[in-house]
Amino acid sequence: MIIDGIDVWVVNVPYRSAFVSSFEVRRGTTRTVVRLRTDDGLVGWGETMHGDPVTALTTKLFATYRGRSPYDVEAVARELSMVPFFYGYLGYAAMAGLEMACHDLMARAAGQPLHRIIGGGLTTRVPLTYVVTPPEDGGDAAEAIVADALEAVGRGYKALKLKGSHDPAVDLGHLEAIRERLPDVALRVDPNGHWPLARTLENARRIEELRLEYLEDPCGDLATMAQVRKRVRVPLCTNMCVVRFEDVVPAIELGAVDVVHGDVFKWGGIAPTRRLAGICATTGWGMNLHSGGELGAATAAHLHVAAATPQISYPIDTVYYLFGDDILDEPLPIVDGSLAVPDGPGLGVRPSLDKLEHYAGLHAEQGDLLM
Repeated sequence: MIIDGIDVWVVNVPYRSAFVSSFEVRRGTTRTVVRLRTDDGLVGWGETMHGDPVTALTTKLFATYRGRSPYDVEAVARELSMVPFFYGYLGYAAMAGLEMACHDLMARAAGQPLHRIIGGGLTTRVPLTYVVTPPEDGGDAAEAIVADALEAVGRGYKALKLKGSHDPAVDLGHLEAIRERLPDVALRVDPNGHWPLARTLENARRIEELRLEYLEDPCGDLATMAQVRKRVRVPLCTNMCVVRFEDVVPAIELGAVDVVHGDVFKWGGIAPTRRLAGICATTGWGMNLHSGGELGAATAAHLHVAAATPQISYPIDTVYYLFGDDILDEPLPIVDGSLAVPDGPGLGVRPSLDKLEHYAGLHAEQGDLLM
């Protein structure tokens, strides 16, 4: 089984409602979708973050995969080890899409679901986190946020995350309103590093009284996170300060975090994400999975990783529920706030060529939606 061809699509898929965070309003996602072809007729699918720049780099990196077995993923990753140094997140994303397609090929060739060949079978369903965002129209934010939270819990979600703002006092008011109505729900907040340190420490008691599952990235660097962790008695999570293996030792030395978000597409693939899980097991850190707006193929990959990784013990992040449509032949059904781990060969899902062409056309009109 030798890789001998590639097809790449850049797609824009709209959200049903705007996703509001402390730094942007997003109305859809841009993703790069990869199909690797082999000399014996098998195809493997990958999906990764971002659009045109990742597509160009993916096409360039394919030269290293051409003529190789998909089982050579670690050898190829070693040959491409300097790509993230020169291209940053774009390099990790391009490598991840190709590596995911190789994993899909390996599992399809074995006739097994992906989670089986990476040691899975820990669960058949993965619980999801519902992300609560402020209303885009600037209306009564507290009322809208509480209503959204109540509706989500009514649909079976057991973990909620508020996307925060620049003002911890405002965000804490929203969290207190949620907590008053939902005293037992797992609750988190993520201001994407925009809380000033002094304001965060001023509100330490309010933060502690909320009984948060964790506080995610209140500040944007490890040193400041360490100051918060010393003074506020709540677990700190990061998706911004530990994003490469080079960040691990400084995070340990500073005592900056308690939980780290993995991400197949930001960390460069399935294998690196599972190596991160080993580090979390060694350090005692908790682990979760970040969401970057995954469509069905990438969501399936995260489900397989979660099913095979005991360190991932929290409901994983996703915004899959925001899509009115998907690139898959059959979108994944969310039931009681969770998704089933696909049980077909490989990723267990297949993109629709018609849908890929449709949403590639939307990208041609709109360009990349991400910053």
